[in-house]
Amino acid sequence: MVRASQATTFSSSAYFDDRGPHGTAQPITEHVNPHSRPIVSYFFPKGVGEHHYGERHPMKPHRLTLTNALVMGYGLDKQIHHIYNPRPATQAELEMYHDHDYIDFLSRVTPNNQNEMRHLIDTFNCVEDCPIFSEMYDFCRMYAGASLAGARKLTAGTCDTAINWSGGLHHAKRGEASGFCYVNDIVLAILELLRYHPRVLYIDIDIHHGDGVELAFYHSNRVMTVSFHKYTGDFFPGTGKLDDNGASLGKHFCLNVPLQDGIDDDMYLTIFKTVIEDTVTAFRPTSIVLQCGADSLGCDRLGAFNLSIAAHGECVNFVRKFNVPLLVLGGGGYTIKNVSRCWTYETAVLVGATIPDELPATVYDPFFRDSQWKLHPPLTGRVENQNSPASLQRITISIRNKLRYLQGAPSVAMQEIPPDLEGWLADEERKQDEIDEERGTALAGERRSDRTMARNEFFEGDNDVDQDEGPVSVKRTVSSRKPRASGKRARGKARGRPSASAKEDGEETEEIPVAAASRTTKPRRTAKPRARARAKPAEKDKDLPDGDLEAAVDAETDAPTPVDLDIDIS
Repeated sequence: MVRASQATTFSSSAYFDDRGPHGTAQPITEHVNPHSRPIVSYFFPKGVGEHHYGERHPMKPHRLTLTNALVMGYGLDKQIHHIYNPRPATQAELEMYHDHDYIDFLSRVTPNNQNEMRHLIDTFNCVEDCPIFSEMYDFCRMYAGASLAGARKLTAGTCDTAINWSGGLHHAKRGEASGFCYVNDIVLAILELLRYHPRVLYIDIDIHHGDGVELAFYHSNRVMTVSFHKYTGDFFPGTGKLDDNGASLGKHFCLNVPLQDGIDDDMYLTIFKTVIEDTVTAFRPTSIVLQCGADSLGCDRLGAFNLSIAAHGECVNFVRKFNVPLLVLGGGGYTIKNVSRCWTYETAVLVGATIPDELPATVYDPFFRDSQWKLHPPLTGRVENQNSPASLQRITISIRNKLRYLQGAPSVAMQEIPPDLEGWLADEERKQDEIDEERGTALAGERRSDRTMARNEFFEGDNDVDQDEGPVSVKRTVSSRKPRASGKRARGKARGRPSASAKEDGEETEEIPVAAASRTTKPRRTAKPRARARAKPAEKDKDLPDGDLEAAVDAETDAPTPVDLDIDIS
């Protein structure tokens, strides 16, 4: 109901069109049960529809504002569990896929300084299709942040379906813009999903081939890309032929369904449902990303198909019924009144609501005057259908043969750790010295662990380390151990006494016959003589007569002089 004071604007024209006999849809007033499933989250960055590519440019972000107005006008906001105004993506988040130099260029270039940065503009392909416009970088951050937020909600399990009509810009490459797309929010969202989901299925129903997403995951077997598009060889972007199947690990994980002009609802739905059902059965995805480019509708400014809004929405409904976590994105679409109607209808499909064919009253009524404010205007039959049942059957057979090579869903061991998690794990595995060196505390390499040593500790193996720097005398080593209490004489009882010359030098040495030493243990280091000592008669020879004693001493004098060995007697 419109108040009388609001019936006119400052231009003295009617605020709402007088529809006459054409009815007006009344908004839904019943709120959704917060505990009902599936849980649907709706992401709309505030102000994203206010950006402008240029007067003659076919891409009109204003279509997002129209879509949001129709969604609210139908009262679908009451059937949506959560509505978010997501934060813009940060530069670090954009660089998870895109090159740093490219993102840095997008953040600095403006219409005022584009002449000074002409060489970079040509390098990053920001010409003609991808012009430089005001607040372009903010626009990219908005729609990319919404797709990332939706992927995070799906990963966290707080919603089952996430909708972001501002996303779906599938042509952007890692280091350049392409096809009205500057940042590939789809690749960023899939990378976010891969942190938790082992397999992600990407479905593209835009009339243009999703070349940017396919290129990003061309060598991966964790993401399967399926694109339904027009392919003639010269239609933009000129890629997506039937034989493009992926490479390396991604061989047969890239499917393309090339179509010709004028395909109608029945043909499109038949091949779509057949291919997607076979793909889901073979690949068994744990999450799905659906790009709903509306330029595949009939009467599109840049399209050439004959799809109706109902058929386009049936594709969305078919994917929804798999009950797999689903991220729904926008994409192309250049007749904005049809784009907004299509995405509004698909929002109703995703929340399970039924809406009438009459449009609700909004401030944008003049946009829909020529179609008499209907949700489903006639869009089909404008282009001759160049697709035959035989050509579509040939494509279907080729797709099924490729899916046979999968031999079931690939088993994923989750070996590829996302970059930030890998950094956290690296921090956990760092040693204390490396942490100290990074902090600059001057303690790196200086930490030690003092070990306690018992008086009678026996060192063996890796712990067999001498406690003194110099050689350890035998007397000191032996004195630290008690002889065994046994009937036999303990080892070391027949050792000679220190010589007189050794006592005069002030050295306390004990001599052990070399043969006895070799029988007991093996020396650990090269033997170094410390002093020449003449051995005195052994204690057992004290009882010999004087003559025999002198002879024994002379015999010992002529014998080789024993040396002190640094040994350990056990």
